[in-house]
Amino acid sequence: MRHAEEVTFGTSGLDRAAELRNQDEVLVAARRSPDSTCILLWRGFPLMAGEAGLARLPMDAPVLQGREREPILLGRENAGFVFAQDISEWSPPDAPVDLGPGRPQQAPLPQHPEIDGDYAFADLRGILSRIGRRDGELVATARALFNWHASHGFCAKCGRPSRITQAGWQRTCDSCGAQHFPRTDPVVIMLITHGNNLLLGRSPGWPDGMWSLLAGFVEPGETLENAVRREVMEEASVPVGAVRYLSSQPWAFPNSLMFGCIGEATAQDITIDPVELEDARWFTREEMVDVLAGTSELARPLRRGAIAEFLIRNWVADTLD
Repeated sequence: MRHAEEVTFGTSGLDRAAELRNQDEVLVAARRSPDSTCILLWRGFPLMAGEAGLARLPMDAPVLQGREREPILLGRENAGFVFAQDISEWSPPDAPVDLGPGRPQQAPLPQHPEIDGDYAFADLRGILSRIGRRDGELVATARALFNWHASHGFCAKCGRPSRITQAGWQRTCDSCGAQHFPRTDPVVIMLITHGNNLLLGRSPGWPDGMWSLLAGFVEPGETLENAVRREVMEEASVPVGAVRYLSSQPWAFPNSLMFGCIGEATAQDITIDPVELEDARWFTREEMVDVLAGTSELARPLRRGAIAEFLIRNWVADTLD
């Protein structure tokens, strides 16, 4: 893929300053520095500064004061260090009841009383197509780390509470000494072709007209190539021959790394697993041109910013290496 790292949440060259994560004195000074900034998340929603992108708050911003946990160190930019803080414990009376993925992405979110009115929380899925590469890397990293901390408060070895260490990049159990590190789940997402045709599927419960590439988790002891073949056979009973890697995308919904691969099917007959898929079918390259353009009667436009749309768009344009 000639544009492999241009995918949303792809690397922006952020210096993560990993060598400083255990240097407490440096971190204390960095948190107090007027050159340092902090991004903010509330229940997975990043604080945005309108069209200017991700909001970067000064470290002395009122909303950051008096928090039980220190902000997480994300990295170092030219202007200074960048941290992230999660304020998910904030429970405003006007918070929507449904904050899940089925929620309308443009529905208003509550305004924190200590935050400038020009800033607002946003649904990350709704801004995928217009978030910059650096902002995307920062918010994807922060969201994945906070998701992990929220579900790993206890030691997996002895069951006692663990605490955040290494500037947010580790959890340590003081009872047994075990150290735990952020979890990332590998997922293959596959561009399966047969000549001029592309295999797409629909998961149960998806909106009418929504189609995408098949995808699935990589199992222990499995290569990416074999995971592609297994998942496509399990979901659609389509045998796949040659497979190669194309591009990856961190996907913090909640903690995945998507490995985009291309595979050549050796047959076209489809038999779906109804537990995994509601339907699957082959689309021609010409049909996918209409889908990408939003003029298709077969499928709604693909979500811009997701790796599926990125891979398909490059396949249609013949810009895959």
